[in-house]
Amino acid sequence: MRDYRKEFDRRVEWLGKRLEETGAKGFVYGNSGGKDCTLVGILCRAASENTLGVIMPCESKRNYGEDRQHALLVAEKFGIETVEIDLSAVKKAFSQAVGAVSEPSDIAKANINPRLRMTALYCVAQTRGALVVGTGNKSELTMGYFTKWGDGASDVNPIADLTVTEIFEFLRYLGAPDVIINKAPSAGLWEGQTDEQEMGVTYAEVDAFIRGESLPKEVGRRISSANERSAHKRRMPVFYPEGSPAEVLCGAAKKPSPDENRD
Repeated sequence: MRDYRKEFDRRVEWLGKRLEETGAKGFVYGNSGGKDCTLVGILCRAASENTLGVIMPCESKRNYGEDRQHALLVAEKFGIETVEIDLSAVKKAFSQAVGAVSEPSDIAKANINPRLRMTALYCVAQTRGALVVGTGNKSELTMGYFTKWGDGASDVNPIADLTVTEIFEFLRYLGAPDVIINKAPSAGLWEGQTDEQEMGVTYAEVDAFIRGESLPKEVGRRISSANERSAHKRRMPVFYPEGSPAEVLCGAAKKPSPDENRD
């Protein structure tokens, strides 16, 4: 097991350095009342008093009930300033506008939610001169279980190296509410949805895969396949002709020759 006392101090220090190097005034993150955002909120609040959690219900009944209650519970316990932005009407208007051209598929409709939420977070963060903090963990990233340019977007992410198993251990160490730790992880994209049911594998199996442990052949195949299919989500856009934006715009892939360095 990790030394979570040291992990806490290191991550808080890391977040503080991100503020120093960017000149940002604080942090903004989406508070859905789940495990990942709870840990992110605790870490950010320890690094800066100017931390804002944003509750963003969007159609789902769960967003207005259990998720909201748990988000407020965490905010109160750890002293995190919290606001609420209801995006349901925005999604309805957006869906109608897009639907006039082409009726979105079910999964495209579901992905509207996290993309609207990230738009809201960046608007709030830019207004406050703050950084948007990501809440994706290593298990989700491995499976590609996040929305590209939705919850997968952020300026910084202090928990991307932690598996779900480690997230829960960390939360227990920090004294997070039991209701957060014990409930089934869910993106809340539709009624009754859970992460594991949608992925077709458990987080325990994904974490075992990450650790290189033996798994039933079909389980390992399913995780490997999901990882390969979602590789594009973990990359920046490909720019012509070199590849990454840094290589194209900054010439990072090309080292100057001695002659080019001369005055």
